Amino acid sequence: MESVESQIAEWRAYVATAPGVNGPDVDELEDHLRHQITELTAAGLTDDEAFLVAVKRMGDLDTLSREFAREHSGRLWKQLLRGDDEPARASIGWLEPLVFAVAAAVAIQIARLAAHFPDEEPSWFGRNLSLFVLPFLAGYFARRRQLDTRGWVLTVAPFALAALVVNLYPYDADSVTEMLVALHLPVVLWFAVAYPYMGGIVRSHERRMDFVRFTGEWFIYYVLIALGGGVLMGLTAGILEPTGVDVERIAEWVLPAGAAGAVIVAAWLVESKQRVVENMAPVLTMLFTPLFAVMLTGAVVVYAVTGLGEAFDRELLTVFDALLVVVLALVLYAMSARDPSTSPSWMDGIQLAAVVSALVLDVMVLGAMIARIGELGFTPNRTAALGLNLVLLVNLAGAALLSARFLTRRSTLHRLERWQTGYLPVFALWAATVVVILPPLFAFT
Repeated sequence: MESVESQIAEWRAYVATAPGVNGPDVDELEDHLRHQITELTAAGLTDDEAFLVAVKRMGDLDTLSREFAREHSGRLWKQLLRGDDEPARASIGWLEPLVFAVAAAVAIQIARLAAHFPDEEPSWFGRNLSLFVLPFLAGYFARRRQLDTRGWVLTVAPFALAALVVNLYPYDADSVTEMLVALHLPVVLWFAVAYPYMGGIVRSHERRMDFVRFTGEWFIYYVLIALGGGVLMGLTAGILEPTGVDVERIAEWVLPAGAAGAVIVAAWLVESKQRVVENMAPVLTMLFTPLFAVMLTGAVVVYAVTGLGEAFDRELLTVFDALLVVVLALVLYAMSARDPSTSPSWMDGIQLAAVVSALVLDVMVLGAMIARIGELGFTPNRTAALGLNLVLLVNLAGAALLSARFLTRRSTLHRLERWQTGYLPVFALWAATVVVILPPLFAFT
């Protein structure tokens, strides 16, 4: 039956790629398919035979399933799908993203001039930094996905609400909660960008995994753009230094505008050059997953043997939290680059080792954190860190369990994917909690 689950996952992933098909549509079609398989196996067919006949019968219900049945032999449908997809990607123009990139650059420059940055560093500037850029990214996707009026309203609403909340709160001078808001607001707004990116189909697990894939690819492109921009600025400074031109003043204009515009440009590159990065994803995950697994396993052994797990200070806790988030991101990105119907491999064993080690470290961090809170009480930082580690603990525990079942062929990769994509709103909810609830809870101190 496990092979049938893999085939169903593959069929589902194929159907979900069609334009105009949303999550509920795919769920309904899958229910039809499973019902047909159940009837056929009860009539005496084997699982594989029942799947093939059920897909044939589904062809009478839906054109997509009929196409899947016709092309399934030899898995040629994947090549045909890629071939049909390339012209659409190649047709993505550069003028539209350029307009949004320039708009983001202008917005950040207006805000910078109003704040007199970097001569002055008012707290409102850092608090609102993501609000100067990410709305333009959301607008770019809303236009690309041709959202209707309702879709545009739902795209704009989270940004407008966030702008009101973070700017109406009466933060104290040197407020810790204000700093936490500045750190967590970009996370909240990035999840808000997911709505227009997914075309408003937020309940589809396939669309959520697409957004995970986009996030990883966007990060790669943004880093490459930043590295290239850094080299360009360095060479420019070296060339202009003998002329007496104030290079620092130029950098004050170029760097903010470039950083803001690159957010849109990187998204456009993902949309138009996706196949290039998809070839990089398996290589990157194959390279870094074993390295992180070794590092995490070594850290668990060292901290457990030496008893250092009881001596975590705030700085070390921050480092470990960042490490756990990176491991989770690496696992998600590796998963997004794979076929849901794939069989387990040695890399899945290494990934499981990384997840289990991260889980053990998270338990150690939580133990130290709870002890510190019991001794010194709750503070905004400790509350935010405690919540994040609890959210990570549940996610890593579920991922470890489903990964182990997948390795032992008692489950499918599709179920692990559904766990991760279904859990994404929990991260968004916790980040929103830190932004909206934590400041008044601690009197904006």
